Amino acid sequence: MDKIEKKLYTATVMVEGGREGKAVSSDGILDIDLKVPKEMGGPGGDGTNPEQLFAAGFAACFEGALGVVLRKHRIKSEGIKITSHVTIGKDANDGFVLSVNMDIAIKGVETSIAKQIVEEAHDVCPYARATRGNIEVITNVVS
Repeated sequence: MDKIEKKLYTATVMVEGGREGKAVSSDGILDIDLKVPKEMGGPGGDGTNPEQLFAAGFAACFEGALGVVLRKHRIKSEGIKITSHVTIGKDANDGFVLSVNMDIAIKGVETSIAKQIVEEAHDVCPYARATRGNIEVITNVVS
């Protein structure tokens, strides 16, 4: 396990009420209601859920890692777009599990190069590193 040698930032979010509650960051910028999606037997509606938050966080972090790798190789892109799908389901033992599938477009970069950049970003992104070997993470390069 890698230990943090130099702290850069700590996000602090208070959650009360779990999947039917509220999440508020210590700076007040994040202030959202949490709702169980209809697909999981909840009301859905105005609010988000942990899977959406994880999808957003992972995609944003992975896009940052892609930028690091592009700069390292001095490759210019015309923009990056990631559509992140986080699925919650059950395993063979009826335990909850997650999977991530990200569709990644690196505009202005040849597909074969983009695939190499995506592979290298898996070693840069802290989310990818943290989930490696724990959950299925699939990255697809799309145009």
